[in-house]
Amino acid sequence: MRKTKAALVATIFAVALTSCGDAGGGGSRDWVRSVGSSTVFPFAKTVAESLARSNSGIKSPIIESTGTGGGIQLFCQGVGPDTPDVANASRRMKPGEFAGCQSNGVTEIMEMQVGLDGIAFGSANGGIMMDLTPAIVYEAIAANPYGEEQTNETWSDIDPSLPDVPILVYGPPSTSGTRDALKELILEVGCKTDPAMEALEDSDKEAYSRTCTELRSDGAYVDQGEQDNLIVQKIENNPRAIGIFGYSYLEENANKVQGLPVNGVAPTYENITSFAYPGARPMFIYVKKAHLAAIPGLKEYLLEWTRNWDKDGALARIGLVPSPDEVKAQSLRVATEYTTLDGSELE
Repeated sequence: MRKTKAALVATIFAVALTSCGDAGGGGSRDWVRSVGSSTVFPFAKTVAESLARSNSGIKSPIIESTGTGGGIQLFCQGVGPDTPDVANASRRMKPGEFAGCQSNGVTEIMEMQVGLDGIAFGSANGGIMMDLTPAIVYEAIAANPYGEEQTNETWSDIDPSLPDVPILVYGPPSTSGTRDALKELILEVGCKTDPAMEALEDSDKEAYSRTCTELRSDGAYVDQGEQDNLIVQKIENNPRAIGIFGYSYLEENANKVQGLPVNGVAPTYENITSFAYPGARPMFIYVKKAHLAAIPGLKEYLLEWTRNWDKDGALARIGLVPSPDEVKAQSLRVATEYTTLDGSELE
């Protein structure tokens, strides 16, 4: 019944777009609209520009940086020309988000992993340098590390071997996929170095999440919004500050900032490809299958990703790390055969 309803909605939508729509939000649209991750944004913009250059009859897609969570929320509002066609994500869609899409009639969703990125920790060239670990990061920026009062004011308060300078970290907001990946790949790993936190996860998941992932709000951690370039600017102007952003911004601004190693592993292209770097993570785009036939250029936009994501492609030149070959092959099938995501895969 649900699939029948979705097919009906898609048909009505297609008819609406091919008829004479008005200029309002409910009228027709002849360009691709993509929303979501600030980390994926520069890659999506590059693909959009490449598509426009190689296809004179296709309008350049509009790419909006809203954060992963905000983008998926917009994407899942429904099917139709007043909703986005694509959601960019620096983490995988959550089961609850998928369920929200389904309840709003977005029942056929295509998932493409378009490459890899890393959660990079950086400082100004010539600025503060240290070998971080998940535990050090957690103890520096958690609101209540291991359930205790946050008393660390300097890095040396955590470990005497670290610099005796105030903790100041610029990072992503709660709506960002980078923040979600930071929690999963770094903060929770650091938190679980205490065996009591492992036990807490089993006994009280809400208390565990609060203890292991909530960040301090006393000024030591500064939420810089969805603009990774602003984080780069902040640390460039303060040699004692550390920034958290996507690896691509580290690569793009190598003349201004330096990467800090985590567990002795530097945030480099090779280390992200091999997943040796602890902050390595996949990048995704989500696409409404119902929009494929209705939005001019959407099918071509998906194919344009596949033409640019190899090691010698345009995306690698601006910092995207190619996915493993088998992952690229699966994403290519999605872009050409339009296979959809099974929600059970997200569990």
